[in-house]
Amino acid sequence: MPATSDLVLLHGGGPGVDAASNWSGVRSRFEGEFRCLAPDLLGFGTRIAGTGGLAGPRAWALARARQVRDLLDQHGLERVHVVGNSAAGGAAALALLSMAPERVDRAVVMGGAGTGPLPRAIPFYDNPTKTSMRATLGRLVADEHVHEELLDELTELRLRQALRPGAESAFRSMFADVVDGPPPVDLGKITTPVLALHGECDRVSPPEVSERLVAALPDARLEVVAGAGHWIHVDRPDEFCKLVGEFLSA
Repeated sequence: MPATSDLVLLHGGGPGVDAASNWSGVRSRFEGEFRCLAPDLLGFGTRIAGTGGLAGPRAWALARARQVRDLLDQHGLERVHVVGNSAAGGAAALALLSMAPERVDRAVVMGGAGTGPLPRAIPFYDNPTKTSMRATLGRLVADEHVHEELLDELTELRLRQALRPGAESAFRSMFADVVDGPPPVDLGKITTPVLALHGECDRVSPPEVSERLVAALPDARLEVVAGAGHWIHVDRPDEFCKLVGEFLSA
């Protein structure tokens, strides 16, 4: 089936993440209907170098929104759909909707899109071991025993990537509690249709975070996915793809 639209997949923000591993379980399912782009976001994967000077979640979200806008320009894409995962991709999606609303037709954001409070502790890097990485990834699914093989495989990959030069300093700066910097995104002025997805069993960010987000957006609805953790696309891939596909095709 030829692509009917363009879809940009923006990955989440855990230590050692990259686009390929984040979307590996669902990207091929979207490619039957959409032409997909899945970039490594600034600070992760292949995009760690050259990010010095950014501090705080708002500055990183804005920089990533500019990165995505530039990517669209490079590919000659005037308007796309966006799926943004959690505090990296979700926050970047919201920043893009605010900065360049004419470039996005519909958007899906996951896990609260970084609109909740900053974490009380930086994941993994205070104890950068294989055991710590495995525990960090285990919190992202509802039942880690169901995904043991996948989590073990991702632990090896993400441990290597999290220990690359510059990865730790970039990651820590993403969660810096800064008093200045860019203003927060004005959610009340975002008119793009948004679907917020949240796992019922999310151990990273409770569903109430997405409830508040949807209440602040003029044209948004929330779907809480039963039995899913923070990684909805891993715990409930069939339901995730169905919800996203139906929303983007509406």
